[in-house]
Formats: sequence, C-alpha cells, structure tokens
Amino acid sequence: MRARDPDHDGFAEQGGVKLHFEVFGDGEPAVVLVPASPITHSREWKAQVPDLARLTRVVTYDGRGNGRSDRPTVPEAYTDRQNVDDALAVMQAAEVDRAVLVTHCHSARWGFTLAAEHPERVQGIVAIAPGIPFLTPPHPHGPVVADNFELEAEHYEGWRLCNRHHWLAGGYREWAEFFFTAQLPEPHSTKPIEDTVAWAMETSVDVMLSSHDAGGVIPADLEAAERLCRQIGVPVLVIHGDQDICQPVARGERVAELTGGDLLRMEGSGHQPHGRDPVRVNLALRNFVDTVRPFTPKVVRWTRGRSRTPRVLYLSSPIGLGHARRDLAVAEELRKLAPDAEVDWLAQDPVTRVLEAAGERVHPASRHLASESSHIEEAAGEHDLHAFQAIRDMDEILVANYMVFHDVVRERDYDLVVGDEAWEVDHFLHENPELKRSAFAWFTDFVGWLPMPEGGSDEVALTTDYNAEMIEHLARYPRLRDRSIFVGDPEDIVPERFGVGLPTIRQWTQEHFDFAGYVTGFDPTLLADREAHRAELGYGPDELVCIVTVGGSGVGTHLLRRVIAAYPETKARVPALRMVVVAGPRIDPASLPGHDGLEVRSFVPRLYRHLGVCDLAVVQGGLTTCMELTASGRPFLYFPLQHHFEQTYHVAHRLDRYRAGRRMDFATSTPEGIADAIATEIGRETDYRPVASDGAARAASMLAELL
Repeated sequence: MRARDPDHDGFAEQGGVKLHFEVFGDGEPAVVLVPASPITHSREWKAQVPDLARLTRVVTYDGRGNGRSDRPTVPEAYTDRQNVDDALAVMQAAEVDRAVLVTHCHSARWGFTLAAEHPERVQGIVAIAPGIPFLTPPHPHGPVVADNFELEAEHYEGWRLCNRHHWLAGGYREWAEFFFTAQLPEPHSTKPIEDTVAWAMETSVDVMLSSHDAGGVIPADLEAAERLCRQIGVPVLVIHGDQDICQPVARGERVAELTGGDLLRMEGSGHQPHGRDPVRVNLALRNFVDTVRPFTPKVVRWTRGRSRTPRVLYLSSPIGLGHARRDLAVAEELRKLAPDAEVDWLAQDPVTRVLEAAGERVHPASRHLASESSHIEEAAGEHDLHAFQAIRDMDEILVANYMVFHDVVRERDYDLVVGDEAWEVDHFLHENPELKRSAFAWFTDFVGWLPMPEGGSDEVALTTDYNAEMIEHLARYPRLRDRSIFVGDPEDIVPERFGVGLPTIRQWTQEHFDFAGYVTGFDPTLLADREAHRAELGYGPDELVCIVTVGGSGVGTHLLRRVIAAYPETKARVPALRMVVVAGPRIDPASLPGHDGLEVRSFVPRLYRHLGVCDLAVVQGGLTTCMELTASGRPFLYFPLQHHFEQTYHVAHRLDRYRAGRRMDFATSTPEGIADAIATEIGRETDYRPVASDGAARAASMLAELL
C-alpha cells in the first residue's frame, strides 16, 4: 500500500511516447520530481512524495521506458533532448507553469538544460548526485564499464556485468543486483536494494540497451558542461553522498561551485540518499522549497519551560487495539503521579475511536498519518499475515508518519514522548539523533524479529540484519531512549537468539530494558462479581456465552467466517450456547453470514468486560486479548495468524508460560473441529498463572521520573 495516493493522474505525450504522471497535494511552488533513467521509475521518490504533498503541489512521472509510460526500443528515443522535452511536456500536461525541479543522477543534466532554455519555467533545482559529465574524472570503474560493454567473455563479474552480451544471455538481473548493492553501500540497506532491483526488472533489456546506445548527451564536453552550470540563474541545492560510487562527490561539489548553489554533503551516504536517508533529504527539500515560495510571515510561540505544565505526546500503535487500552491505563496512572500533565495523542483509526470514547485529546495532525491498519489488511490473506514482510513493506508509510511526528514536536514543546511500538519514531530518531527534542520512552511487548521456517535462509538473513541494526542503534546511542519498557517479565521473552553471532534475546533485553509486568488495560478484580456483570451486560445465568472477536483490524474476517460456519454444529452440541460475534471497527457486520440465534455486533467499547465474564472466547493470537482472558481466568481458543512470527513465537511462548488458552491451527481446523473444541472448552475451570495487576502503575512511575 502507498503512503499517499495521487489526487489525479494522466498522460503527457511527447514525440509519440506517452508518459504517465501523477499529481499530489496543492500549493506553490509546484515540485516536479524527475526520474533518473529507464532503470527506475517514479516510485524512487516514494519517501518524498507524502511529506512534500502536505506542503505543496507535487508532480511525479515515469520516464520513458519504465513504469506506466511507453517503452520504445530505438536508441534515438532516449537521447538527452528527448528527456528534456519529456519534462517540459509533463509540466504542460499537469498544468504547471513554474516549478522546483528535483533531479537524481542523469536527470540533473535534463533539469539544468530545461532551466537554461526555459528559465521562466524553473524556480529552483535540487540536484541529488548530479550526473553532469566531464566536470570531474569518473570513478575508476567507469572506463572498465565503457571498455568492456561490447566485449564477449566466458565469465562476467563486478563492473563487467554491465555488458551487452551478458544482458542478452539473461544476466541483466545479476547486473541490477550488483549495481544497486554498490549504489547503496550503507549497512542494513536490504529494503532499498530490493526495491530498486524490482523497479529495474520492470523495464526490459531492449529498453536498457536502447538507452545505452542513445548518444546525444547534453553537455557534449567540459566547456559545455561548465557553461551549462553557469547559465543556471535560480537557486540550486546539491545533495551528494561521499560514498557515491556512481557520481563522484567531487562532481557534486563542482556543480555547486559553478551554479553558486548550496551543497549538502552527506557523510556515509551512497548514491541514493533520498531512499536510504529519507528524513535528512526530506528536511533539506522542505527548506529549499521554503526559499523559493512567496514570503509569508511566521508566528513563533515560546513558553517559559519552568512556568508551564508538563506536556506528554503519546503514540499508540494502531496494529491491534490492545495498545490503546494499555496506553490509556498507563496514562491514567501517570496523571495520578503528575496531575497537571497534559497528554496529547498522535494516533490513527481505529485507535482514535477508543481515545475519543475515553475523552482523550487526539492531536489534529493525526489526520495526516498514513494508515498502518489498512496496509496490514491489504497485506493479509486468508487468516495469513507475513508480519515481518508486511512491516518491511510499510517503509514509505513509516517515513511519512515520522515526518508528521517531526512537525508536531516542533510546533509544540513536549517534555516526554511515549512511543508504544511507534517503530518509525524509534528508528528515525536513532538514524537522526540530532532531531531528538525531548525525553523519549519506548514501549514494546516483544523484542526480536524471528524468521518463519517457510522463509528459508533469506528470511533468516533479513531478520538477523534487522535485529543487528537495532542492537547497533542502541549501542551507538544508548541515551536516545530515556527509558525502554518491556510490557511483561523477563520470563515472557523467548529463549532464542537474534541471529548467528548475535546475543540471546532474553539476556540482551534484560540488559537494556526495564520491566513493567503485563499491563492489562483494566483491573480484573473489578469483574470479581461475575454474575452481576453478566446480568448488567444482558447475559442470562443459564446461558453459555461464547464471544468471538478478532481485534481492531480487518485481518480476522476469515476466522470469523469459519467460526460462524461452525455455529449450527456447535449449537446442536451445546444447546445453552449464546454466541456473540464482534466484528470490530474495521469489518462491516453486514458482510458476514448469519444464522438464527447468532448475534453479530460491530465495535463494542470496553469489550474486556464481555470477555471477562464469558464462558469461552474464540480469538486470534494477538497478545492483548489473550492476556486479558488470561487475567480474567476465562477459557479461550486462539488461532495464530499463519506466517505471523509474533503470534507464532512470542505470544505462544508467553501463553505457554501462563498455561493459558488452547492453541488452534486455522489451516487444519474445519467447522466441525471448531465446534468440537468449543463444546469441549466452554465453561471449563482454568488454572492459569496469575497476571500482575499493577503493570500500568509500574509503567507510569517509570514515565513520571522523566517528567
């Protein structure tokens, strides 16, 4: 799922080639993001579009040869002149009179040429790793590529993979993998490497060969290159990584010198800083756009810190409503310790429904957050969610949401930020520690990405890499998190390793986290008078109540349908059965099948009360609901989502420790089998390990120390 969809799109036509473009947002100056070459397309700007589009109008387009644009296969279609004219044609089709051009690599010379020939159309240029030839010698591998492209050999490796014969023989993907791995030398770059290779595979060898054979390079020599740069009469910003193996950093320095522009030299960055270091690039783009937009006075407020009340910004993960319930419980306890503290919530649906029902203040910027729940639902199959891969694929959403957070903490001073599995904030603050402005507390109920067996050695390598990055983050910046709080006890942590050569998860977590004990989000003792609560909720003393619920997302639709299919058989075996199916906030009850006597409800506030007095619950393998049932001592069946590492390993380990629940396998559970399990488990006595009831108070005391 994309972090932001276009407001509208269309096609421009130039030289008989159709070019697909998209327009996001509104305002001036317009920003046109120019694609670099047929080896990629407009999605290379996915980390920039949502942030810029909140500020102004943004236009992206697929260059000829890739994406949704045409793919001519003749060299003359890929000259620099054609690409310059393409940019102008897209601006005309998108009704953009003047724009800031953001270019990358080869497209810098197209943007510069457009600015030189049509100065009235360009307000400024950002050149990322500008590919203006002749200004400096190329990297040492440049001549190797040039001299060997046409040579036929028995074996190709390294830069010699860039070879006509090798590509035609099926080696183009091997080249793309080598090339983009070299372009992204920063550690832990597996995701942007995967993305760029995938985009490269959306074009064809014929297109790539045509582009290589095109000729017609602008500028044609050193004198022309210097003249072109000196012609630019608008503001210029050059962004260049000093580890760039495609365009030497000296080339970017020379471009800045000749244009009189500014230079952002990014130490440790490679050829794609906008993909690998998006927050820093986004902030630079914002600042540059502000230099060319019409002046508008800004009002800055400042409050004397010692004379105002403490302020807390709370971020609660939308992936599971359990986060919201426990966070509300912690906030309530925090207010007892700091009665004058103001709490703002930066959250998204369905968490906002819970917060608003509780009378909490949801920050208005929350409306700008891209939906993580929708992404997870889109990634899910039939009771199947590859959670690790789904979170990896959520990268552009996390960048967009971090930028919203960034704005919030700059528009108002907060004394404490609490991130309950707010992955984007934790990650990008560690990547950009200079951006931290307040105390930061990190909450989580699991530690460690674990591979699923079906993922094989590739997934083992990826999860190990992700774990290693987290470990390195905390080792390098041990004070960035002012508190790391684990929702549970040390024994709740799986006895696994982070990966080969890495520490054991439990030992490392004990060294780096404080333990709050489990936070139920409610006090189970309040449900001690079970019969009175049942009567209040409308359940009769002779009914055997089975609550079926799948949490706050739409991922559980298939489980609901299968349990509903089991209802007639279950009712025949358990005549006193009363089954209540809770669809939750993101599943339409009308979309589910029905049976006589079966109750299907929508979102139920304070669902824990129903779970706490039921005779049996049927749930997914989410930690919060399962632990609420454990704390209430209620029997339950739980169905971990297939390929969901957290539910499969972390949650199951904790439930085994508490001797709680009966684990079911969705793939092998027929309606008849589910009916049999319900008939066996409903109403039975439980002997669970007690769940501590003071977790919220313990967590709040840790937070209060930071105020």
